[in-house]
Amino acid sequence: MRITAKSDYGVRAMIEIARREDDDPVNADEIGRAQDIPRGFLLAILADLRRAGILMSQRGASGGWRLARPADEISVAEIIRSIDGPLVSVHGLRPEAVAYNDVATPLQLVWIAARSSLREVLDNVTVADLAGGTLPARIRKRTEDEGAWQPR
Repeated sequence: MRITAKSDYGVRAMIEIARREDDDPVNADEIGRAQDIPRGFLLAILADLRRAGILMSQRGASGGWRLARPADEISVAEIIRSIDGPLVSVHGLRPEAVAYNDVATPLQLVWIAARSSLREVLDNVTVADLAGGTLPARIRKRTEDEGAWQPR
């Protein structure tokens, strides 16, 4: 899996919105400045998140963006899927739709296992976790393995 700039920016924008104490809408320019996200790029990402039902927008002088649901109900995986589509695809297909012949057949199981592993992490980290500066213990434990930090 490759985390695109769009997905990274989307998660960071959601954290910025969720960390606000009040429920007032947050201006896109303010989000962009706080997270160093280019305005045009950010507006497209916010629109994707609105279409997915994750964000709401409010027009006007006091307008901006706010969460459509509580932050603890929005996972990182949901944000990524809303912006970039499925977590894992093979030649544009979901792993369960890929067909191989003979000796390559087990490869489909590898792709499905990889997706399962990504889901285990990304479906279990919420915007509330990130905005609060905490991670679930089982997710944090994965980062304690020295091998997790080694580039390969």
